[in-house]
Amino acid sequence: MKIAIGSDHAGFSLKVILKNYLEEKGIQVNDFGTFTEESVDYPDFAHPVAESVEKKEVDFGIIMCGTGNGINIAANKHKGIRAALCWNSDIAILSRQHNDANILTLPARFISKEEAIKCVESFIKTLFEGGRHYGRVKKISDF
Repeated sequence: MKIAIGSDHAGFSLKVILKNYLEEKGIQVNDFGTFTEESVDYPDFAHPVAESVEKKEVDFGIIMCGTGNGINIAANKHKGIRAALCWNSDIAILSRQHNDANILTLPARFISKEEAIKCVESFIKTLFEGGRHYGRVKKISDF
C-alpha cells in the first residue's frame, strides 16, 4: 500500500506521528510536506497529495491542517477526489463505506494522536460498500 501525506504548519507534528506509524506498519508514505512548523499555506500541500491520488500513484491520501477545513476544501477541488474530514473512527469508516472517500482529512488542533491513528487505521482498512452508495458517488463524479 502507498499513501500520500501532507499538512500545513498546524498539522506538521501530527503528520510526523502518522508518517512514522504508517512506515512502522510497512506502508510506503510519499510525504509532500510541510517539513517544519514555519507558517505555510495549506493549498500548497493539499494539491500535490490530491494530484497523487488523482493519478493513482498512491492508494489513499492523508492531509491535515488546524481545523481540517481549509485543506479539505482545497483537495476537493480536484476531479475524482473525495476528501472526508473525520474526527473519529466511526466517521472515517462511514466515509469509506458510503462515500468511497480517497483522502482522509484530520483536524490537527482538535484530535488526539490516538484518535488520529484510529481514524487512519479505520480509513485504510475499510472497503466501499457500493450498492445504493454507488449511484450517489457517481452523481458526485459526474457533476
